[in-house]
Amino acid sequence: MTLTRRVSSHFAGFLKSSFKSYRLQGYRSSSSSLTHGIHVFHCPDQVGIVAKLSECIASRGGNILGADIFVPEKKNVFYSRSEFVFDPFKWPREQMDEDFLNLSKVFSATRSVVRVPDLDPKFKIGILASKMDHCLVDLLYRWQEGRLPVDITCVISNHERGLNTHVLRFLQRNKIPYHYLHTTKENKREGEILELVLDTDFLVLARYMQILSGHFLRTYGKDVINIHHGLLPSFKGGNPSKQAFDAGVKLIGATSHFVTEELDSGPIIEQMVERVSHRDNLLSFVQKSENLERQCLAKAIGSYCELRVLPYEENRTVVF
Repeated sequence: MTLTRRVSSHFAGFLKSSFKSYRLQGYRSSSSSLTHGIHVFHCPDQVGIVAKLSECIASRGGNILGADIFVPEKKNVFYSRSEFVFDPFKWPREQMDEDFLNLSKVFSATRSVVRVPDLDPKFKIGILASKMDHCLVDLLYRWQEGRLPVDITCVISNHERGLNTHVLRFLQRNKIPYHYLHTTKENKREGEILELVLDTDFLVLARYMQILSGHFLRTYGKDVINIHHGLLPSFKGGNPSKQAFDAGVKLIGATSHFVTEELDSGPIIEQMVERVSHRDNLLSFVQKSENLERQCLAKAIGSYCELRVLPYEENRTVVF
């Protein structure tokens, strides 16, 4: 297997354990002569890893701005995320790949991922949505404002939207393809979706109310990020917000997670909660719930793009 890849090729799935080294989009250093970089490392634990990581960066004139390290108790595994600045003329991008690749071989790394702000492409994503627009609209707004470090290649929906709706007008104005695919219980149109998202790095389900099959997930082979309200599992089925409101709940939330074959049980990336009270009516209750979903999904995507999310054990994550 090739050990070094660029992000413009398909981004391997979260659950795959093979070594990877990518070039990703990031943010710019305040110094015009220095470039900001991020490196994450996952390998068996042993003495000297931090020293060698620091030496790798310092030996090329780089300077570490911050580092997060996690070594689980009684487990022989090491996780780190380092932010650093460097001069790209003194440390060319190709040399950086080679240096971190050599380091990963020394420590038998499972994962070694590099992100450089000015030299690497953004993630290419596809967004799947249904009738509810709140998460989709929020992502489009953040993308327009430059606060979502991705390129949106397409929006796919099983709900038809009129040509004069604000979503369709926005997509047309920004030349983002929109695909309406009517689905039924017998035909989820997964083959067509796979063709449309072939060149994406990961997918986002912005309240897409269809279950993706195991065949779809295995064929796609890359990460899929989902968002759902925090009213599960107590309030399932139709209109869960009204069920929760009528039950007088005092705490609501939202969860963003990776999609797996087991429904709503993938590794969690982000969770948010908010209190509600007897003073809330159904409208304010729903508004608070939807606002949590917007924030939680955007935070999860941001963490993923900033290389803050690493696999931990079978169904957990390390989020730096």
